[in-house]
This record gives sequence, C-alpha cells and structure tokens, in this order.
Amino acid sequence: MVERIWLQSYPAGVPTDIDAGRYSSLVELMEESFGTYAERAAYSFMGEDLSYAQTDRLSLAFAAYWLGLGLVKGDRVAVMMPNVPQYPVAVAGILRAGLVLVNVNPLYTARELEHQLKDSGAKAIVIIENFASTLEKCLAATPVKHVVLCTMGDQLGLVKGALVNYVVRNVKKLVPPFNLPTAVRFNQAIARGSKASFARPVIRGDDVAVLQYTGGTTGVSKGAVLLHRNVLANVLQSEAWNKPAMDRVPAGVQPTSVCALPLYHIFAFTIGMMLTLRTGGKLVLIPNPRDIPAVLKELSRHTIHTLPAVNTLFNALVNHPDFHTVDWSQLKVSVGGGTAVQSAVAKRWLEQTGCPICEGYGLSETSPSASCNPVTSLEFTGSIGVPLPGTWFKLLDDEGLEVAQGQPGEIAIKGPQVMAGYWQRPDETARAMTSDGFFKTGDIGVMDALGFFKIVDRKKDMILVSGFNVYPNELEDVVGQMPGVMECACVGISDAKSGEAVKLVVVRRDPALTEDEVRGWCRENLTGYKQPRVVEFRHELPKTPVGKVLRRELRDK
Repeated sequence: MVERIWLQSYPAGVPTDIDAGRYSSLVELMEESFGTYAERAAYSFMGEDLSYAQTDRLSLAFAAYWLGLGLVKGDRVAVMMPNVPQYPVAVAGILRAGLVLVNVNPLYTARELEHQLKDSGAKAIVIIENFASTLEKCLAATPVKHVVLCTMGDQLGLVKGALVNYVVRNVKKLVPPFNLPTAVRFNQAIARGSKASFARPVIRGDDVAVLQYTGGTTGVSKGAVLLHRNVLANVLQSEAWNKPAMDRVPAGVQPTSVCALPLYHIFAFTIGMMLTLRTGGKLVLIPNPRDIPAVLKELSRHTIHTLPAVNTLFNALVNHPDFHTVDWSQLKVSVGGGTAVQSAVAKRWLEQTGCPICEGYGLSETSPSASCNPVTSLEFTGSIGVPLPGTWFKLLDDEGLEVAQGQPGEIAIKGPQVMAGYWQRPDETARAMTSDGFFKTGDIGVMDALGFFKIVDRKKDMILVSGFNVYPNELEDVVGQMPGVMECACVGISDAKSGEAVKLVVVRRDPALTEDEVRGWCRENLTGYKQPRVVEFRHELPKTPVGKVLRRELRDK
C-alpha cells in the first residue's frame, strides 16, 4: 500500500481512519436520527418544515406501501424528482423496505429515461407530475409496473399545497399534458401504507443501496453499484472532515445546510441529505437553483452553516445584488465540487462571506467524496486537497505502475466509499479496477510534497459541464442517427460560466441541413447540460491514419 504522506496535512482532531462498521446500514443511521432528533425540522421547503418525526412516519408508511405491492428486497425503484420533501421521504421509504434506489435526472428525455429504467430493471418509479409526459412516452418499453405521482405541493398542507399546484400547472404551465391511468398519487400511497403492516427486512452493509448512473466511455450510461456501507463510510468521512469547522457552531444551535444541488446527483445525495440526517441538521431544499433571486430570498429566512455547491452557483450567488440580504456570518463550511472552482470566484466568496471554499473531488463511483481541502485553510490553492480519512490515492502511468512523486499519473482511489462495481457490467468493472482494488478515475493528477493533489488533465474524452459528466460518444451516437448527418464529433471547450461547454462538429450528408435542425434534434434526445454550445459544420473530420478522430485538433481550432 502507498504511504499516506498527506496525513501530515490533516487538521488537528481529524482522524486518519473512520469506523465504517459503526452502523449496519443507512437505515440504521436514519432511524437513529429520526428518534434522536424527532422534534427538529429535517427539511425546509417553501417556508414549510418537515420534522424528523414526520419523515419517520411518512417514510415508514411508504416502505409498507412498496412491500404491500409485492416488491421484495433488492428490487429497484427509480426516483425522478427535483428537490422537494417527497424526495427524502421516498428515499427513506425505499431503503427501509430493503429496495434499491435508482436516482434519475428529472430533465432526462424519454430516450435517456427508457435506457436507465431498462438497464436497472426498475419495477417502480416515483415521479413528479412535471415530468410525467416524458415517462408516458417510454413507459411501455420499460419493466416499470408501478408509478407513484407527486406534485410540488404534496407536503405543503391543503390550502398552500393547492395554491402552489395551481400556480405550477396553470400559471407557470410547468406540467405538460400526460396520461398515466394506473398511477397512484403520492399522498394516496402514504395513506394506503399507513394502514398496512410492515414486515421489516434485514438490511446489511453489503446490500445494494443505490444505483447511481454515470456516463460510460462507450457512450452508454451505466450504474455505479453503491452498497449501504459505501455511502455510510462517505457520510462518516465527511462528518469527520468537517468537524474542525462545525465545532464552531454554537452549542444548542441546529446546524443548517443548503441543498441547491439536485438530490439525484450523488454530491447532494450524500453530502447534502445523508450527512445532514446524520448530524441532526436542517436541510433547506431549493427546487430551482437557476432562479437566483428566489434562492437568496429563501436563504434569507435561515441561518446557514454549510453550503455544498458548484463553481457556477457560488459565482451566481456572490455576484447577485441581493447577496447581502442573507446572513452569511455563521457560514462554517463551503464545499466546492463537481467541477473545478475558479480562483477569482473563490477569492470573491471569501471576501464577501469570510468562509473559504474548500474544493473537493469525487465521482459517482466513490459515493462521491474522495479528497478535500482542509476546512481550516484560508487560502485557495486550486488543488483538490488531500484524500479523506481511510482513503488512499496513487498515481499510475499507462502500464499501471506508480509514477514518482511530482510526476503526473492517473488518479486511482481505494477506500470504503469505492463502489462495488458497475451494474451488470463485469467487463467495465474489470477495466476500471486494478488488481489490488484501486478505482481508476481517468483523471490525471500530480501530488506535492505535502500530499495535496492537483488535476492537470483528463485521460478520458469526458466533458465537465457545471459538474455534470458529458461523454462525447453518447452525443456522437445520438447526432449520428440524424438524417442528413454523415458523421460528427464533439469536444469540450473552455467556458467562463460552466467551466467547459460542448462543441459539436458535423459533416453533412444533406447540404441543406441547418444548425437549427441539429439543435432541435439534440433538444429532443439529450438533456439540457448535454446540449452543444457551439455547432460547427465541416467538410471532413481530422483523423489519424487508422481513422481515429483527432479531438485535439477540433478543440484547438
């Protein structure tokens, strides 16, 4: 095993390892918090709170509902929702029933949704009505037998809930027409489950908790298999890492965290929802982080202690005229992840809040956090920090051998948070793992003498748009199916707002093919962050003698 020279850079009080066996499962962790913090607010949404006791009661009823339908331990249930209180209730219910959560991006097209439901073998889905029309288009082609339908106002009480639903449906027109005649409404499912008996399944650390889908180098999205013990370990690692800063929260004050990142994304799932549950905190749910005035208005109602975010969100917040309507004086931890934090944004954030952005690094395959800068640091380094407690990094050359310190190599990670493998893809799993159990990330990094890592390049052709992975092969496959396209290729180009953006280069079969037609095809088949920022037509693509597209030439031009 490599020497952990980064331990010299740990803040005082942070352990070198954590006891990942402290809980038998995520269910045990959740139920402990439901009991210990019963009277506290667990979630805040649109001015309404949902307590730990209410989350306990509702999720237990939801678990009973699933088992009453005949679902059995290990069956997969997809959840396709924005940040609404029904999401954490649904997740707790699914896990308590011994089922496997399949997180789904609510903005997926029918093509993307169909692939994920078929690949995971999901027998049920919990979906908000705003996206029900997408499900309707592909439902017949999937193994899904049970649909539970939510609305934005389900957990806001009779009057306020009805008003919110009216505005969402009739004023903002956010619910396209759909027809799902067998769907059961969320509150109806809870009511049925609350009358049913609940036979508690035995859930262990080695049971699968989550299928977290991530793009594949082959262009096909694949599920990272996260066991209960993987996510548990990452929660405890993150808690230990944040402790030096969180110890400064006054005694008796409930820690409050902001969840503006989407909960279906593993960063918000673990570091937002699960970590906040573990610490008895309150999670402020932000359904639409793009509406910055609404985000700041919501945050002005709370005293904020932690904020996990991506560079684009930090930047949008700190540059908005309403930024100072929020009391940032109690902010203890600002975690930047998903994509590189820009130094100008970090500098401005520190000046305006007094709380440094601690950039971290991780992947869906690592539940997600693998490294982070110390929460005690006051300067921005541009590094991804040091490996978390119980985590090992090593840097490998193309032959799989470790490089000398200071030399660039592919980051490989070992630790209790590393996935069990890819769902039903032993070939992909074998390709991603070393013989001694390290996960090869595809990112090229260097390590300095103090054990801090910096990412310098990417081995894969992946494009990182505001923290979301975009795989060129998937886009090329989709656009290549368009009538009028001879061939195409896409690359990442630098973008001040999103870090990187997608550039699509097309060789036409039909000379009359227009940019608008290409963009329309992409909108129909690809979710928003995968859309090309630049569409360029060429007579041919630059290639090697063996016919491989020279992506670097497409970038350089």
